[in-house]
Amino acid sequence: MSGSSHVGLPSTDATERLRRTLEGVLGVPATEGNRIDVLRNGDEIFPAMFEAVESAEHTIDFLTYVYWRGRVGTDLAGLLSDRARAGVRVRVLLDGLGARPIDPDLVAGMIRAGVQVEWFRRPRRFRPWEVNHRTHRKVLVVDEAVGFTGGVGISDKWLGNATGPDEWRDTHFRVTGPAVDGLRSAFLDNWSETRPVLFEDGIDRFPRQPKPGNCVVQCVRGASETGWSDVATLFRTLIQLAEREIHITTAYFVPDADLVQRLCDAAERGVAVRLLLPGPHADKRFVQVAGESEYEVLLDHGVGIWNFQPSMLHAKVMTVDGLLANIGSANFNARSVTWDEEINLVALDPDVVQTLDAHFQDDLDRSVRIRPGRWSARSGGQQAIESLLAPVRRLF
Repeated sequence: MSGSSHVGLPSTDATERLRRTLEGVLGVPATEGNRIDVLRNGDEIFPAMFEAVESAEHTIDFLTYVYWRGRVGTDLAGLLSDRARAGVRVRVLLDGLGARPIDPDLVAGMIRAGVQVEWFRRPRRFRPWEVNHRTHRKVLVVDEAVGFTGGVGISDKWLGNATGPDEWRDTHFRVTGPAVDGLRSAFLDNWSETRPVLFEDGIDRFPRQPKPGNCVVQCVRGASETGWSDVATLFRTLIQLAEREIHITTAYFVPDADLVQRLCDAAERGVAVRLLLPGPHADKRFVQVAGESEYEVLLDHGVGIWNFQPSMLHAKVMTVDGLLANIGSANFNARSVTWDEEINLVALDPDVVQTLDAHFQDDLDRSVRIRPGRWSARSGGQQAIESLLAPVRRLF
């Protein structure tokens, strides 16, 4: 089982090449002086988020796709309500489909406490086409000063440290510095669909952000209206730029033909391409099978594929050449690049990348590698299901 292959110190020239290419292709300038803290699994993620909420003195903006019944959701609603009663302006935006399982009593309680709660595109009988266009963003911004994003949802499924089937594996990130403005704009972009007032005089502030670290960050928003997004362009650009290695961890792997070809081309030119995907505890087996139809061609071109064994793998992390990390809410699937609203951060910071690559290696050690020979001999039933799902792959 292969791991990272860092050799020597990161090249300043290579880092600058990555930054300028991404800025030129996406038209999104990067900011300097940020700090990103990697939070691994619920044991680290929820305490950090809850501590930030408890410390809020001025504003809280929170956006999520998943908000389900359970202890985590109840505790968070209580904290948000407490801060609202203390005079903090609290705004909560829930996806109209993903957050439907939330306990309605929690919503009512938050509203009574003064929390502004809105729903993003709740399904409507006479507008069925809106069902596919979701916000998949996960954003928490407190006092315009600290932000969180990544893969975690509000559910007890994320509790623990991914030691067993009931503890999902995920990665989230705490951000301070100028990049917090990018997370805040992602919240406001979706909030503006529900309320026309983007900011309130005397409440919303736009301070000059401090520079607590050395991380260069580019905030990339994916929009769900066009059938294409900057996230799609980002994925393609990163694969093309890679010179040594690409590590991809994703919960839902259903790439289109172009992305498959780019991964194969990267492997053919000598890039070590490694994919870490859910294994036996995948929460959406039909999505997993849709992606498995691409395993054979990827394996034939030298792409390494591993299935995570202990629990559901829900993280969304991509690292390139030990220099760059692509982190946030987007999966490596058609839904993230063509249908859903997403927010991703491109982080140029060797320390962050080193941490993520170490986590990647640790996860590989708890995974099973897919061998080309074994996969080509998979059952006829499996292949038949793959064929049946092929016409609707673009919805996954």
